[in-house]
Amino acid sequence: MTHHPGGAPATILFVGDLVGGLGRRALLGLLPALRERHDPTFVVVNGENVAGGLGITPKLADELFAAGVDVITLGNHAYHRREILPYLDAHEPILRPANYLHAQPGHGSCIVERGGVRLGVVNLSGNVFLRAGRPAFPEAEALVERLAGRCDHMLVDMHAEATSEKVAMGWHLDGRVTAVVGTHTHVPTADARVLPGGTAYITDVGMTGPRGGVIGVKKEQAIESLLTQMHVRFDTSEDDPWLNAVVIRCSAPLRADAIEQVLEPYRPAPA
Repeated sequence: MTHHPGGAPATILFVGDLVGGLGRRALLGLLPALRERHDPTFVVVNGENVAGGLGITPKLADELFAAGVDVITLGNHAYHRREILPYLDAHEPILRPANYLHAQPGHGSCIVERGGVRLGVVNLSGNVFLRAGRPAFPEAEALVERLAGRCDHMLVDMHAEATSEKVAMGWHLDGRVTAVVGTHTHVPTADARVLPGGTAYITDVGMTGPRGGVIGVKKEQAIESLLTQMHVRFDTSEDDPWLNAVVIRCSAPLRADAIEQVLEPYRPAPA
């Protein structure tokens, strides 16, 4: 069935990589106020580090969906918890990178609908410094073509290590998708903008978790590992939690009007 988009105004809240229980609590704690302030049509969250810093479990995915998250994207830790494998096949709105092998569990795109507006979401993995079964750029081409005409807006989560790969993907898809957002490096970049063709872009949204660590890990452990060059067990830091996200506003199909960063500290009420 071909979907013929109308005006399709929409607001997309995309939240950067949730890290551990602290990241999950920060999202759940701040989401009601974010909804009030930004009135998002859709909430999309990268959850690949939500289970103790590595991977995701069915229970945690269920909790995010129950809180009103529309789509969960993942990345290189998608398969870290074995119990998630059947869940990835069974649940449409949780994605692993589309350019993984077809034989691997899960799928890399979905369409969700809210208030008569349809959002297509695509999850991709970079190929530089990361293991993905297939190249990201031809996969992006195929998926954009497949989703075209079936949704009003399209958001691509490019989960990649190399800045150059993410920037190139933004330019490559400019004018064909609503937004290309980068994840994985856990540090928000200062280049949020709408590209000339109307695609909202940012190289990295950042992470939702402990800014007082080293990209989510207890700083003492990260420093010890770098100082001694020995294997050190990493635990998720609990220091200085922040939420890193972007709000993308759109008034016409496959076009963004604005992208705005949301960088907010999470201060839980004392028990």
